[in-house]
Amino acid sequence: MSRARASRPVRRTGRRSGDSGTREAILAAARARFAQHGYDGATIRGIAADAGVDPSLVHHFYGTKERLFAEALRFPAVPSEVLDRVVRAGPDRLGEDLVRSVLQVWESPETRDRAIALLRSAVTNEQAAAMLRSFVEGGILGAIARVGSGDDAGFRASLVASQIVGLGIARVVLRIEPIASADIDELAAAIGPSVQRYLTGDLRGGAP
Repeated sequence: MSRARASRPVRRTGRRSGDSGTREAILAAARARFAQHGYDGATIRGIAADAGVDPSLVHHFYGTKERLFAEALRFPAVPSEVLDRVVRAGPDRLGEDLVRSVLQVWESPETRDRAIALLRSAVTNEQAAAMLRSFVEGGILGAIARVGSGDDAGFRASLVASQIVGLGIARVVLRIEPIASADIDELAAAIGPSVQRYLTGDLRGGAP
């Protein structure tokens, strides 16, 4: 009897959804795209093409572009989600609640090292600074601007961002005392009113 012919292996194309390297391939492609095109310019379709996967697979693993960016840069939280929780809490103490929420993200054992690394990268590396700036503009300022009103909503949002980023650099990168060792509630109470004014107060000061 003739020996049965062995079946030929089936040739596979592309990546399977269960491949252990698929997530890493998507992250690598995302980092390259975000670095080259910025947050706004990078698209899920382009990232998927670079990674050799279907765009639906990117959504399956990471959901939104913001989440993918946060994971690719190891961002310590999804900022718009933190801000949305603060906004839903009510308008009267937005400034204090926002400062406290951001500090809690930075101080969490799970996110502190990543927050420090991200802020340090933005201070010392122009590419990292450009990527973070693009993310702030695309993912954070819009959420803050929704709280404001009128034509100056974007200006108010940028003032808040300057306060929050400055606080982060002073506290976790430069470790300026006594800010570096101050209690979260103490900082929230001290800085919150300034942030509240940026959000909802009079920005003209003594100007007529």
